[in-house]
Amino acid sequence: MNTQLKAIELPSRLEQDYEELTAIVERYAQTEGVTQTAWPALSFFRADAPSDRSCAMYEPCLGLLLQGNKHVLVGDERLEQEYGHYLINSIDVPVTAQVVRASPQQPCLCITLRLDPVRIGEWLSEVKLPKPSTVTARGIALSPVSAGLLDPLLRLVRLLDSPQDLPLLASLIERELLYRLLTGEQGVRLAQIAMAGGQGQQIARAIHWLRQHFNKPLRIAELASMVNMSPSSLHHHFRQITAMSPLQYQKVLRLHEARRLLLTEGCDVATAAHRVGYESPSQFSREYSRQHGAPPLRDVMRLRSLGTASCPELEASA
Repeated sequence: MNTQLKAIELPSRLEQDYEELTAIVERYAQTEGVTQTAWPALSFFRADAPSDRSCAMYEPCLGLLLQGNKHVLVGDERLEQEYGHYLINSIDVPVTAQVVRASPQQPCLCITLRLDPVRIGEWLSEVKLPKPSTVTARGIALSPVSAGLLDPLLRLVRLLDSPQDLPLLASLIERELLYRLLTGEQGVRLAQIAMAGGQGQQIARAIHWLRQHFNKPLRIAELASMVNMSPSSLHHHFRQITAMSPLQYQKVLRLHEARRLLLTEGCDVATAAHRVGYESPSQFSREYSRQHGAPPLRDVMRLRSLGTASCPELEASA
């Protein structure tokens, strides 16, 4: 499935805010890759050229693309993120991301604000949300940016130039941003993960277990019992939220981590396969090739030839 929202023409005031935000981010993000800021939940991303596909773990976050174009593959679903749209992610999900338009003159620039499900839950008793659908929503989606969302985001980024004000005011603006998200187009999607006893929260617990034990054998019945769901219900709602089955999710985690081990720790193929939970190196190589487009050694040699000094596998990004 391909989800694409075309670049839109923003109203003049929104356009001005967008341009100011872009200028500030470009000033702070001087080098390619992720730039952490003085506010821990806020980070910037810059790419000066189109990139190869890379793997990342998207944690609950708001991601706004300011320039360029990115593709994000979640399971079999592709999201095309363009100017004028934000990405909202409500759950930990491994993705394959690719910058498809960027240059030194017009770099691909993104803002990521990490979201705290606990703080989202604190808002739920105060915010009137539309009646949730009986269908579990996908955990990741794109929406057009609004003035109500862009204004507090700009004010939060401006605070980086006022470090004396940042500790007190940033948390207030962050709270306002959560309110705007919950009352916006994707509010129900975001809230389903924080609702106590809800299916979204049960899936979040299952995902937490998988991230902690991805190299262990997965028994669906046992995982379902841990999160108080039937195996069929776990499988259905897990796929609805993540676009993957639990087994597919575990496989992607394993193969992302294996790529990191091969690239950054110099493991041989058999060792990497064993460390991520594979008993058969040949099966590992087949599944690695399907996931990353080439056998393990060829893939790592290609990445090194491209000058990849580090591997973003399993890091938060958006």
